[in-house]
Parts: sequence; structure tokens; C-alpha cells
Amino acid sequence: MIGCESMLEFMLAILANALNGSTTLHTTKIDGNMERLRQYDWFEEIYQDDRYRRLFFANRHVRKYLQHNRRVNQMMKKKRAQAKFIDFLHKQLKNRPLGW
Repeated sequence: MIGCESMLEFMLAILANALNGSTTLHTTKIDGNMERLRQYDWFEEIYQDDRYRRLFFANRHVRKYLQHNRRVNQMMKKKRAQAKFIDFLHKQLKNRPLGW
């Protein structure tokens, strides 16, 4: 019965984080998703540009975007999702703090 209680606590913690809009980023997941995307020429070209590469590692919004497997899977399959991501990167580049 102890195992069931800890499982219930675990599931409640996950639910609470989802409802609270947890702001924790999963670095391992993000890095793995970037590695998956780097297999594609369109992403590798962006990744090699220093301006964008800084966003991948320093911009919380970009990292949060890359954390979601569904978005990454869409980018791997659909040109429209790729274009949406590139547009998102351009906006993040424009909104970066001065002296960045």
C-alpha cells in the first residue's frame, strides 16, 4: 500500500505543477530535442548562426518552446511548423535586452 500512496503523491505533484503553470525547464529534454532537430539542414543552418545559437541556450522562451516534444515533432515533419518556429526566433531576437 505504501507504493500506491507514493504513486498517488507523484501524480498529484504532476497535476499541481500543470495547474500552477510550472516554470521549470527540463534541460535534458531541451538538449535532446535540439540534437534531434540538428539532423535537419534547415535547423542546422539556424543553429550555426551565432545570434540564434545564443537564443537556444540563453532565452527562456525559446528553451520552453523547444522543451515540447509535440512542437519538435511537428517541426521535423511540417514546413509550416518550421516557418512558425523561425518567425518565433526572429521575434525573440528583436525583443532581446540591450547589450545582449
